[in-house]
Amino acid sequence: MKIIRLVHPHSLNKAELEPTVIALGFFDGVHLGHQEVIGTAKKKADELGYQSAVMTLDPHPSVAFSKRKKDAKYITPIQKKIKCMEALGIDVLYIVEVNENFAALQPQDFVHQYLVGLHVKHVVTGFDYSYGKSRQGTTKTLLLHGKGEFALTTIGEMTRDGEKISSSKIRELLATGKVDEIEGILGRVYTVEGVVIHGDERGRTIGFPTANIDVDKEQLLPICGVYGVRIKVKGTWYEGICNVGDNPTFTDEKQLKVEVYIFDFQQFIYGEHVEIEWHFFIREVKKFESVEQLIEQLTLNSETAKQYFAKV
Repeated sequence: MKIIRLVHPHSLNKAELEPTVIALGFFDGVHLGHQEVIGTAKKKADELGYQSAVMTLDPHPSVAFSKRKKDAKYITPIQKKIKCMEALGIDVLYIVEVNENFAALQPQDFVHQYLVGLHVKHVVTGFDYSYGKSRQGTTKTLLLHGKGEFALTTIGEMTRDGEKISSSKIRELLATGKVDEIEGILGRVYTVEGVVIHGDERGRTIGFPTANIDVDKEQLLPICGVYGVRIKVKGTWYEGICNVGDNPTFTDEKQLKVEVYIFDFQQFIYGEHVEIEWHFFIREVKKFESVEQLIEQLTLNSETAKQYFAKV
């Protein structure tokens, strides 16, 4: 897959570009609704003999123009989104930098420069796609602004159990710890990635050594709590439990940590890149009156997780 990063005004020459079928959207999560849009673009490209392409933005406009400085939190940070697009078989991924100049583009100018100007012959969008300054352009105006240069396919709303499949729903489930319900929307188990770093090593002293994970700061995490997880280390998946939050039994320090106790695991993995699958919520983070009570609870949590994974 070819990755092309664009900063407005871009300098690409239409005459030097292959004709493409392009899927448009921010695609945070690359959930089943997004996959339908992207998959339709790929299928149409194969039918027409064109290249398949996706255009996304980075960062999200709400982050780029926030009056308050805040860290972006995504279901799929840009590097993860790239992996998803590659897995879906897309030929070209356009990543457009969101800045004031780009955001000020009138809808007609966006279409002329970023669709017609990139040799797009067919556009695929979701039903609620919008573009241009103040999001004035919609699916109803795309063909008008395109002036016959491309065709359009619009994908309607997709639902699950009567509810719209959306990134907002995934965020809601993460905020309430209902990670077990996300797979039905994403089409895959929710995952985060990070690097194993040195921690306080308290877990080792009580028989529950944990891998401390430095997660991408833009990655959206589930609400604080203890979860049944699987973790991929050096290409192999292992089962375990994960604590997201602080360690109130040992310290009053409020510091968000991601720590995984991997079952039956003895390897030295500091510095390793790992991936965590979030399968189910076990309990909230709480302060125990003694280390002995904590050990007892961790033993119960581990058994709960082992029983769960034995059935799946």
